[in-house]
Amino acid sequence: MRRADRLFQILQILRRSTLPVTAAKLAEELEVSKRTIYRDIADLAGQRVPVEGEAGCGYVLSADYDMPPLMFTAEELEAIFLGAELVRRLPDATLANNASDVLAKIASAVPARLLGCLSYSAVGIKPDESGSFKPDTRNIRIAIREGKKLLLDYCSRSGDITQRTVWPVVLGYDQNCCLLISWCELRGGFRHFRAERIRQVTILNEDIGTSRSELRNRWERWRDNEMRQLNAE
Repeated sequence: MRRADRLFQILQILRRSTLPVTAAKLAEELEVSKRTIYRDIADLAGQRVPVEGEAGCGYVLSADYDMPPLMFTAEELEAIFLGAELVRRLPDATLANNASDVLAKIASAVPARLLGCLSYSAVGIKPDESGSFKPDTRNIRIAIREGKKLLLDYCSRSGDITQRTVWPVVLGYDQNCCLLISWCELRGGFRHFRAERIRQVTILNEDIGTSRSELRNRWERWRDNEMRQLNAE
């Protein structure tokens, strides 16, 4: 790996990490010695890149550092393509379209020599032959991001329509199903709602009863407790 590429990769690693990264970890990922990492960190500091930390404690990249426009390697483009293909298979029409838009934007920016990584990628997944209905979850995702309550017209398995006011937590996906995980005011607990059974969604002008992070933490504790009970049976 060229030195310039290695310096860029160090910045990439530091940028994606939420905790300090040690020289040993950097050396392991980049397959070089710790001494080389120390020299590279010194070179970055000499270029006024705000890498903070010291040997033995780990390094962090200042949050206000503005990196130059990203350039992708062939391997990174293949990872992006595969991720977008997986998203396009999800039972969510809006996210599927967004994934196509992302690929189009990237294709317009990468050098011509790398376009084949997207047009004729070395990776792929099995075509979707299910023809299943893909619900539009745009308003649900907006409510999750903004911390707003939702009013759902929901069709039960038996065909009954009920209205539920919920605090949306997250949309969960697998290849065949999209679940809205929410705190249900009617039931007084967390419930899973299949997206294809939601007949109407209204974003209410009312905030959820707690912060998004606390709601997520409460759901994760509930989920973990449910899993422990299942495993104990």
